[in-house]
Amino acid sequence: MGRTNAGIFMLNEMKSKLPPSERKIAQFILDYPEKAINMTATELGKESETSSAAVIRLCKSLKLKGFQELKLRVAGDLQRNDVMEFRDIEPNEPHTTTIEKVTLNSVQTIQETADLIDTDSLNQAVNALLEGNRIYIFGVGASSIPAIDAYQKLIRINRAAFVLTDLHMAATAVANTDERDIVFGISFSGETHEVAKILEIANSQGAKTISLTKYGRSMVADQADINLYTSATKEASFRSGATSSRLAQLHVIDILFMCLASKSYEQTVDYLDSTRTAIRDLQNKVKKKK
Repeated sequence: MGRTNAGIFMLNEMKSKLPPSERKIAQFILDYPEKAINMTATELGKESETSSAAVIRLCKSLKLKGFQELKLRVAGDLQRNDVMEFRDIEPNEPHTTTIEKVTLNSVQTIQETADLIDTDSLNQAVNALLEGNRIYIFGVGASSIPAIDAYQKLIRINRAAFVLTDLHMAATAVANTDERDIVFGISFSGETHEVAKILEIANSQGAKTISLTKYGRSMVADQADINLYTSATKEASFRSGATSSRLAQLHVIDILFMCLASKSYEQTVDYLDSTRTAIRDLQNKVKKKK
């Protein structure tokens, strides 16, 4: 079993993309969450005027293991008392208010992202990054920032990682991958054509593919063997969502790195010590020259 929250978030985010029968069930759960978590699939199908089979299909659409997991996630949401509403900035508001809003929005996004992480998918991604020969990380625009961060972390623990932010260079590199290699595509929207195309090329070469997108089905996620998700966040008039999405992506990268470090703890400590020493020696030499 993965996380035990974010059921209501998942239903809200996916509702408009679901087939009619599944959408009716999702709306019923959102309208009557306390009632729904005490029902069987058959009872929920009857109450929502659909069927138990449609309930199971809904769980599959949400990429959950079954109705029990969905109920546990919704129940976890109901037990929370710290649900916060997204708040956008207003014209000429006090700086103290802006600080509060940006902080609360960031905290909410990070918590939602943590709730969405599926531990099975996370474990698959960690194993792939540990066992892969070469790791190519591709992101464009704002998503190049977490791509660079992932690259910086991986090379510090002696993984053969490469960060790619130019489409032509990425296509050239990925065209030479094979089944031993990993291609990691990052796109918040999940609809970045360049990222989807690079993953498609990687798939044609037999490479293992990982995606990091906002929650929900997308062209990027559809091209990946392993899907990791962040909170969808909220798009605002001054693109506060872009700020929050970057934090969410970096949060997942941090979690991936810590899981990698935990699985190869002693070796990771040695690599980090070596890189720390190399940087310190370099800084000391620069100081002496000055």
